[in-house]
Amino acid sequence: MVDVQALLASETGARLGASRARVLDLLRAATGALSVREIAGQAGLHPNTARFHLEALVQAGLASKERQQRESLGRPSMAYSATGEDGPAGQRRYRLLAEMLTSMIAAVMPQPGEAAAEAGREWGRYLTGQLPPYERLDAPEAVERLRATMESIGFAPVLTAEGSRYRLLLRQCPFREVAERHQDVVCALHLGLMQGALAQMRTPVTVGRLQPFAEAWGCTAELALDQVSGADARPGDDH
Repeated sequence: MVDVQALLASETGARLGASRARVLDLLRAATGALSVREIAGQAGLHPNTARFHLEALVQAGLASKERQQRESLGRPSMAYSATGEDGPAGQRRYRLLAEMLTSMIAAVMPQPGEAAAEAGREWGRYLTGQLPPYERLDAPEAVERLRATMESIGFAPVLTAEGSRYRLLLRQCPFREVAERHQDVVCALHLGLMQGALAQMRTPVTVGRLQPFAEAWGCTAELALDQVSGADARPGDDH
């Protein structure tokens, strides 16, 4: 049986948090060392916050720093770059494991996308937790809880609303490199994850679709109130 938990392990994103993982992604994508101000500007962080994350990455062995040469007098500033390592020696390589399992699902399963979606739904229900009997969540509560769930596993989501429709902007995919090669499996897993989470909340909100790599920074999930199931639903009603 496929170890689906390994597929959901969010590697760097879950361990570091959204902001720190974003800083690490910027270092890895850069062609040279970056200063604190450059990182702060690109990540949308205060320079002090960016410096805090950079120093933590250095301590974790994920980044290195060096003094920048200055043409004028003054204290030399520091420049940071990614080390190319995923952590201390001996740490398990979740990305490699995810790649191995995902490629196996894509090659062996007769309907890999549906299998991944169903696994995602199961894990979405599990990660959301059980509500008390007869309790339902209304749309604003449900989408905020979904946002928090996706935040906790490294997607750095941003929620926007327009009437009864919501957009969840997933700015960071913990499995981006794997998804680029096996989009049908990984993106189906993430869609199922959100579907399962919302179903567990007993809410009329549904995920209409997930647009993989809709923007350069990530994916977009379209959420909406299910008018059929939610027209008469109220918190506390079970029918």
